[in-house]
Amino acid sequence: MQRAAALVRRGCCPRTLGPWGRSQSSAAAEASAVLKVRPERSRRERILTLESMNPQVKAVEYAVRGPIVLKAGEIELELQRGIKKPFTEVIRANIGDAQAMGQQPITFLRQVMALCTYPNLLDSPSFPEDAKKRARRILQACGGNSLGSYSASQGVNCIREDVAAYITRRDGGVPADPDNIYLTTGASDGISTILKILVSGGGKSRTGVMIPIPQYPLYSAVISELDAIQVNYYLDEDNCWALNVNELRRAVQQAKEHCNPKVLCIINPGNPTGQVQSRKCIEDVIHFAWEEKLFLLADEVYQDNVYSSDCKFHSFKKVLYEMGPEYSSNVELASFHSTSKGYMGECGYRGGYMEVINLHPEIKGQLVKLLSVRLCPPVSGQAAMDIVVNPPVPGEESFEQFSRAHKMAPDMFYCMKLLEETGICVVPGSGFGQREGTYHFRMTILPPVEKLKTVLQKVKDFHIKFLEEYA
Repeated sequence: MQRAAALVRRGCCPRTLGPWGRSQSSAAAEASAVLKVRPERSRRERILTLESMNPQVKAVEYAVRGPIVLKAGEIELELQRGIKKPFTEVIRANIGDAQAMGQQPITFLRQVMALCTYPNLLDSPSFPEDAKKRARRILQACGGNSLGSYSASQGVNCIREDVAAYITRRDGGVPADPDNIYLTTGASDGISTILKILVSGGGKSRTGVMIPIPQYPLYSAVISELDAIQVNYYLDEDNCWALNVNELRRAVQQAKEHCNPKVLCIINPGNPTGQVQSRKCIEDVIHFAWEEKLFLLADEVYQDNVYSSDCKFHSFKKVLYEMGPEYSSNVELASFHSTSKGYMGECGYRGGYMEVINLHPEIKGQLVKLLSVRLCPPVSGQAAMDIVVNPPVPGEESFEQFSRAHKMAPDMFYCMKLLEETGICVVPGSGFGQREGTYHFRMTILPPVEKLKTVLQKVKDFHIKFLEEYA
């Protein structure tokens, strides 16, 4: 309108008639005059305030990215501006982000992702044939042979097939059905989605969700968001944070006084406690869930991070199956895995899956409907998940290099990190023989005394840092 008025002043606006017989230039001038005399309106109140927002969202807390992390960001900015502190950097140990802490990505995974993202590289001799084979299989299953297309809401079919095959191998032949596999935006997305379907009722019939304490704060955050009832059961700190079924019974009986306990969440291996549940413990938990009619959620994202020779990971799916049809055909179970942990540490791709068994057919339809609202998880994350469950195998070109990344002995890993971070080269104890379950390195004392002092100080500093990061 202002531009029309300007054209009138310059004599450039044609005098065409408006709908009521007035010229359009006259109408523009009148409208402009009205705008000039109209008084300024006072600023209206905000629609969205802390008082008017969804109270369930306001109740959400997420400690691993909470106030301390925000403060850490502020301190980093202060350091960049030259403000003096008693330290020179902020070391972020608040979240399990391996690559942010310096872990190098797995070469094979990044090769396949590069090929999927830029298929022109499939003609490059710089990439191994097994990486090209994986990339072609994934791309052929994508719409338009492109990672940039939407996938089915449940995920790319061939990737779900690969996940099912991986679960079958992991569990010693216990079958997995691709139709029970749902690819997700990290494990967190799957956990949130299942809880959305499970939460219902009001008052004393409101869904209670049993979670371990200590817990990973995703659970309390989602429970708050959904306005469900958090039911705490406490891990036994004096017994290496073990899960005690008697404590589950105490928690569920107490919860029945004010809610309807319907969901039991298990984190195995534990986060943040690190315990690995024995097979007997898992059997007891499954029996308890069967007895109390609880839907089981098994968060198993750390299944590749078991280091003690005294511990072994057992999946809930495998133990459930081996307990016989009374349990395996009745106990409803959702289990979760992710690209973010384990040896891969690919947090940023946000890849994950959940396997859901014994779900009522009509609920399965509702789950797919809910997943379809967000169209699909990131297809790049789905591709990353495929590489995790479908790695190089013996006989393939990349197997030897991949094995050195995935199966490095602890003392070899230590010595390699020492070399990369300090420049000090020593030899792993495994090269000399050592008692099983113990680890050493061998170094000479040939350097000059002054240089040897420097070397020993560097080894000491590295060792302390290494223990803080990995112990």
